[in-house]
Amino acid sequence: MPVTLKDIRAAQRRIAGGLIVSPCPVSIPLSEITGARISCKLDNCQRTGSFKERGARNALLQLTPAAKKKGVIAASAGNHALGLAYHGRLLGIPVTVVMPDYAPLIKITTCQRLGATVLIRGQDFAEARAEADALVASQGFTYIHGFDAPAIIAGQGTMGLEILQQVPDVDAIVCPVGGGGLIAGLALAVKSLKPRVQVIGVESAATGNFAAALRAGHPVSVPRRPTLADGLATLTVGANAFALARRQVDQVVSVSEDWISLAILRMVELEKTVVEGAAATPLAALLSGRLPKLKGKRVVLVVGGGNIDPAILSRVIEQGLVRDGRLTRFTAKISDRPGGLAVLCRAIAAAGASIKDIAHDRAFSGPDVSAVHVVCTVETRDHPHVTALRRALKRHGFPLVVEQ
Repeated sequence: MPVTLKDIRAAQRRIAGGLIVSPCPVSIPLSEITGARISCKLDNCQRTGSFKERGARNALLQLTPAAKKKGVIAASAGNHALGLAYHGRLLGIPVTVVMPDYAPLIKITTCQRLGATVLIRGQDFAEARAEADALVASQGFTYIHGFDAPAIIAGQGTMGLEILQQVPDVDAIVCPVGGGGLIAGLALAVKSLKPRVQVIGVESAATGNFAAALRAGHPVSVPRRPTLADGLATLTVGANAFALARRQVDQVVSVSEDWISLAILRMVELEKTVVEGAAATPLAALLSGRLPKLKGKRVVLVVGGGNIDPAILSRVIEQGLVRDGRLTRFTAKISDRPGGLAVLCRAIAAAGASIKDIAHDRAFSGPDVSAVHVVCTVETRDHPHVTALRRALKRHGFPLVVEQ
């Protein structure tokens, strides 16, 4: 049964009180660096850190009494599972989730803490789904699809209604695309009420589910590749979601992992909010220049989730600093006699840089036993500062053996 605006409005009434109306503030710093007038729809502020709660609660509330008692199951990389676990606990409905082995640890442990039964099965979503289907057959659970069930799509569409209320003069909404449930519901709500508003989807270049479906004219399977945007790695767009979204979405672009990484850093540094890779893709699209026509426009970025593994976040931040030219590493050749390292350190300090880490490499420093290689990781201001630092070191007689 196709989803309608009436279904989305009903979902909004149904889930009211069970979720927050997430904020959608103007971001001055993001507006300055993108050239658009940016607001961020912060659904990472939901209890489980994701928009997925909208559809999960809507679907759970529509189950029959018998189905509620028996329990539900889903295959999910994390956020759908978290939404089901949390609202299942609130509503007294048992929840089992099957996660593929690439699911972030933070999502696994949080889901367990919320009371769900978590099974780690399969190398991708398809294998996790097969395990879930087997349990439906053997245990009688109700399967709730994470992005293609009509109740899920309607629930996600409530975000579109909120955006139109919070930013009535919006020109464009930029939204992540994985399985398609969010953009399908959001676009239906927005286009039904304000057809002039552009709805733009953003994929990771490592996923590309929606673009592949557009080329083929129907959903197709896309091989999984490693990506920071693990929430978009669904292998295929949903059939129901695609049927809705293809008529409503104005444009779909893809962004590379480097830009996703940088967007995560910008959100932490400028917007003071932690986002996962999928949620960073809308900002990544603007930063990478994929959406030049949005300059000067009132744009809402859908920030759909904040469940990123802290260890990955740390690596992403450091990689972003390298990309910014605020962290650099080089190997210099210095005298291995007393005072040799001190001279190098003074030269680095004189250039206005700060040493973060330094290590001697004597084993691979060549035949000159009076010299040693030192590997230096240094904090700098930007790329011109890196260039100036390296020139200064060469002027001081420190040949750089390896530059990174």
